[in-house]
Amino acid sequence: MSAVRASATRRIAELAWPVLVGQLAVIGFTTVDTVLVARYASADLAALSVGASAYITIFIGLTGVVIALGPIVGQLFGAGQHAQAGHQLHQAVWLALVLAVLGCGLLAFPWPFLALAQAPAEVEAKARGYLLALAVALPGALLMQAYRGFNNAISRPKAVMALQLAGLALKFPLSAVLVFGWPAVGLPALGVLGCGIATALVMWAMAATAYLVLRRDPFYAPFALGGRGLHPPDRCALLAQLRLGIPLGLSILIEVSGFSLMAVFIARMGVVASAGHQIAANLTAILFMVPLALAQASMTLVAQRIGAGDVDDARRLGWHGLRIAVVIAALMSSMLFLGRGAIAGLYSQDAAVLAVAVPLLGWLAAFHVVDAVQAVASFVLRAYRITLLPMLIYAGSLWGLGLGGGYVLAFNAWGIAPRAWQGTVGYWLAATVGLFVAGTALLGLLIVVLRRQGHAVNPRQPAASA
Repeated sequence: MSAVRASATRRIAELAWPVLVGQLAVIGFTTVDTVLVARYASADLAALSVGASAYITIFIGLTGVVIALGPIVGQLFGAGQHAQAGHQLHQAVWLALVLAVLGCGLLAFPWPFLALAQAPAEVEAKARGYLLALAVALPGALLMQAYRGFNNAISRPKAVMALQLAGLALKFPLSAVLVFGWPAVGLPALGVLGCGIATALVMWAMAATAYLVLRRDPFYAPFALGGRGLHPPDRCALLAQLRLGIPLGLSILIEVSGFSLMAVFIARMGVVASAGHQIAANLTAILFMVPLALAQASMTLVAQRIGAGDVDDARRLGWHGLRIAVVIAALMSSMLFLGRGAIAGLYSQDAAVLAVAVPLLGWLAAFHVVDAVQAVASFVLRAYRITLLPMLIYAGSLWGLGLGGGYVLAFNAWGIAPRAWQGTVGYWLAATVGLFVAGTALLGLLIVVLRRQGHAVNPRQPAASA
C-alpha cells in the first residue's frame, strides 16, 4: 500500500510542480502590479483593487468555458485518440475568440462594477482606463487558456510553465517603466493604467509564442494541429464543450465573483479599507496556487485513467490528491497566521492600511484550508464531467452565505452584527463560512460519485453533466 501511495504522490507531483510554478508566475503579474502601484499612490491602488476584481470576474467566468477542453482532452489522450484531442483544441480556440467579444464589451463599458463600487470619482476614472487596457489583453489571455488547458491535459505542463515564466520576466520591467514613467525618453508616469498596458502587451506576446510552439514543435505532430488554419467549427464538438463548459464557467464565476465582488463593496468603505483588502486578496490568490496545482494535476490524471478504462486508479488518484492538498494547506495556513504582521509589511508601510490588512490575514489562514478542500474536490468531479451540481452548491454557499451574509455583517444591514464583525472583517468571516459549506458539500458529492463509479466514461461520448 505504501508503494502505491508513493507512486500516486510522485505522479501527482510530476504534474503539479510545473503547474504551480506557472500559476505563481501568472499571479506574479498581479503581485507586481500591486507592489508597484502601492508605492505609487493609494488612489491608484484602490483603482487596481476595483479594476482587478471586475477583470477577474469576467476573465475567470469566460475561462471556465474554455478550459472545459481539459477533461475532454484528458480522456481522449488516455484513450490514445490524439487526433481527436487536437481537434478539440481547434474548437476551443473558436470558443475563446467568440467569448472574447463578449468579455471585451464588458471591460470597455464596466459601469455595473463601478456602480456597485461607488468609488470616488478619481478612483473610478483610473479604474476605467485600466479596464480598457485589459479589454485589449483579454483575447490573448483566453487563447492562452486554451493552450494551457490542452497542454495540461496531455501531461505537458512544462510547456505552459516556460511561457508563463517568460511572460512574467517581460511583465515586471514593462509595468515598472509604465507605472513610474521614464523621463529620459519622455515617457510619463501612467500609474495603474501602465499596469493594464503592460498586461496587454505581454498577453499577446505569449499567445503568439504559443501559436508558434504548437505549429513547430514535433511533439504535437500526432495531434494533427497543422494545416493552413483552424479546423471549421464542429457543431458536435462545440456542443460537448459547451455542455461541460457553461456550468463549469458559471461555477468558477460564482466562486471567484463571490470573493472578488467583496472588493467592489469594500470600496464603499474608503481607500484605506480597499487597499488593505487588496493585500489580503493578493495573498489569497498566491496561496491558492498550491491546491490549484494539485487539483489540476489530480484532474488530469483522473481523466486520463478514466479514458484508459482504469477506474480503480482514477479513484485512488483523486483521493490521494485531496489528502496531499489538505496537509500542505494546513502547514501554509499555520505559517501565514504566525507571520501575518511581517508579511503584510512587505506590501505597504502605511500604518492605516496595515491595521486593516493584518486582521484579514488571520481570517485568510482559516479560509485557505477550506479553499484547498473545495478546489481538489471540484476538479476531480470535473474529471468525471460533473459540473451542474457543483455550480448549484457554489451559488448557494458563496453567493448566498458568503457575499450576501458578508454584506449583512460588514454594513450591519439588519442591525444584528456585532461591532467586531462589521467592516472588512465581516466579509471575510462570511466568505470563510460559505466556503466551508461549499467544501463540505463538494466533498460529500465526490464521495458519492467515487463509490458509485463502476465503469469508465466513454471518452467519445461526454457524460451528462450532473
